[in-house]
Amino acid sequence: MNLNDYKLWTAVITPMKEDGSVHYEDLTKVLKDQESAGNGILILGSTGESLNLDEDEKIKILEHTLSLGLTTPIMVGVGGINLNQTRRWVDYLETLAVHSYLLVTPLYAKPGKVGQYEWFKSLLDSSTRPCMLYNVPGRTGVKMSFEAIDMLKDHPNFWAIKEASGSTEDFKKYVETAPNALVYSGDDAMLPEYTPLGAKGLVSVASNVWAKKTNSYVQKALENKLNENEKSLWNECSNSLFMASNPIPVKRLMKIDGQITSDTLRAPLTHKEIEDDSILRTSHSKINEWN
Repeated sequence: MNLNDYKLWTAVITPMKEDGSVHYEDLTKVLKDQESAGNGILILGSTGESLNLDEDEKIKILEHTLSLGLTTPIMVGVGGINLNQTRRWVDYLETLAVHSYLLVTPLYAKPGKVGQYEWFKSLLDSSTRPCMLYNVPGRTGVKMSFEAIDMLKDHPNFWAIKEASGSTEDFKKYVETAPNALVYSGDDAMLPEYTPLGAKGLVSVASNVWAKKTNSYVQKALENKLNENEKSLWNECSNSLFMASNPIPVKRLMKIDGQITSDTLRAPLTHKEIEDDSILRTSHSKINEWN
């Protein structure tokens, strides 16, 4: 299985029952919808609320996912602040038939170039699978260091970057700093702007609810075939999924559409943040009408 063939990776949600337990029947449907659309799957990322899941729940989610025998590749989120604990998580993942890892910049501590280099190198050294390094300063509190990336660029397990800062300047610099890595947009709406700068694909939230439509959007964006109206449409509709903290809006819309049973989330996230979902409903109608 060639990971480079997958231009769209869906950062899948973790469906839950109203009591907050994992809804495995809904999870199966979500995963199979992604498989049917030809999308790569990112499991247990921030969209999957991984930091709010217990260790045994994460293990059960992985076991369930792998039991389905999906034909699409599985990437697993790897994030935290304690290196020993995070390395043990990678050691466990190494025992499973997953295909790649998403390594997030360390949380909260805001390390500099040396700390980031040592963090990523330790995890890359612990892996035998291709790794995507993830820049998301809005959640981690610090930008992924260009100097650290430069020092890591020749590591054999450094495969790709997910860039979610919202900065075209930074996106371009990551492409230039790691010329052998594939750089993916971590922001649905920004893909058309990133494509001329060397974007190779998208790691998406929107594809949870619009699995096939988002795949088509990515293909057209990468081929520079989106017209201005289409760019505006996808900008508006994908941004509506961030009207509250991710994945609150996408879970609400998936419930509205009947893709999941409940829009329950784990504290401190709650579906109660959205009092009016009319914007989401309008976006859903517009995307469903898009060809």
